[in-house]
Amino acid sequence: MKRVFTNWAGSVHIALTIVGLPYGVCTGGYCKSINSRVPSMCTLSSAFMSSSSMHIKARCSVYPGSDTHRFPVPDDKVSWAADWPEYSPVNYTAPSVLNKPVWADPEIGSFSPQFNSLDGSVDRRSHEGEYTVQDGRPLNPRGRTGLNGRGLLGRWGPNHAADPIVTRWKRDSTGQHISHAISKLPVLQFVSIKRKDCGEWAIPGGMVDPGELVSLTLQREFSEEAMNSLQASPQEREKIHERITQLFSAPGFQVYKGYVDDPRNTDNSWMETVAVNFHDEKGNSVSELPLQAGDDAGQVSWIDVDSSQPLYASHSHFLQTVAKERKAHW
Repeated sequence: MKRVFTNWAGSVHIALTIVGLPYGVCTGGYCKSINSRVPSMCTLSSAFMSSSSMHIKARCSVYPGSDTHRFPVPDDKVSWAADWPEYSPVNYTAPSVLNKPVWADPEIGSFSPQFNSLDGSVDRRSHEGEYTVQDGRPLNPRGRTGLNGRGLLGRWGPNHAADPIVTRWKRDSTGQHISHAISKLPVLQFVSIKRKDCGEWAIPGGMVDPGELVSLTLQREFSEEAMNSLQASPQEREKIHERITQLFSAPGFQVYKGYVDDPRNTDNSWMETVAVNFHDEKGNSVSELPLQAGDDAGQVSWIDVDSSQPLYASHSHFLQTVAKERKAHW
């Protein structure tokens, strides 16, 4: 089913995951290099989920970046509806969060957040619908994780992220579409960044923070990460802005919107994302601009959309959805 993301009514501001968050992670996945002591279920990338899916990575035994062990949660006890009086989750919030950085909430008790609503400039609404608040704390809509508190996440409740997927058709020297030798379908390319901290290719996404419309902040983050507009001259910035505005002003295809099974999730804080595809159909907007990596990206490149391309698991699913929508090779 085609979903077109034309209403950018949400008021958010996207800051790259690494900027402002003191842990080596990427929006759509967890960087393997961050902590070798964490079991493989934690070091694998985050995964987007269907409404009926049970989170798995959010129950990994050792919490990322720490020695804290979660209270083991079996599959049949994940749901809050399952009676489990013996449930005794560990309480953990990372010191970096407790140090009160600007992107993090205070502790419950020192302020009164308005959950399930737009709380001032902070959007505490979930893409999953209304969530339960118990004893002043929000409950993860997908169930128990074995850990209370916020862990590495800044917000109580949903922590919003966004992933702009910018694509174009692969063309030969004459400008004709290139089709895959086996599938005979046209080949898509997408802008991918290679994180300096992760060493792996990913969609240039970021964490959501109050402040701007999604359309404008997706555009700005893409400009800074893939075009390195912060280092460009005024004339170059103007050219970049014009081309990117041309692309991002077109209706985007909403690839995914919802809960993310992420090893950073807790009973009271969890990741959610919106992935949107912006397609340069004619190849005359961002396709003509030279890509240049920003501060947080080691490299940036147009990469073929192909199932054999190693990416974070959730990003592979996103691109598969885009390829199907565009009737392209996967």
